[in-house]
Amino acid sequence: MAQQHHALSSQESYNPNHLLDILLGKMQLKNDAALSRMLEVAPPVISKIRHHRLPVGASLLIRMHEVTGMSIRDLRDLMGDRRTKYRLSDAQGRPKPEEKAAQAAAAAAQQQQAQAQQGQQGQQQSQTNDAPASGSSTGNYAH
Repeated sequence: MAQQHHALSSQESYNPNHLLDILLGKMQLKNDAALSRMLEVAPPVISKIRHHRLPVGASLLIRMHEVTGMSIRDLRDLMGDRRTKYRLSDAQGRPKPEEKAAQAAAAAAQQQQAQAQQGQQGQQQSQTNDAPASGSSTGNYAH
């Protein structure tokens, strides 16, 4: 089976093992299994990171930050990730075309519902104005 490396592993300075070893020492843990329990991830995740088959993802970095109190920048420096920019696609954050259609349909339905409610309120007001005034009032108000 050919080994598959992720894109970040092509950087010469990238070494997630250094980060994992520092975390083991900082938290006084004996092995990767104990580290996986502390980080609340499955043991194979740590193994895959050590063998460069899985990158250290954002959620794992955040979890490391929460457990150790170290800054995200320090954690990234420990594993040799020196990138300063986070490259986001201009398409990220935009709704997908099918989501746009669903949002448009929901907005149209909401607008129709609002118009129907306004029509009902107008009918109720005209009925109240036509009704004769009596000594006893009706409605939901306590007297």
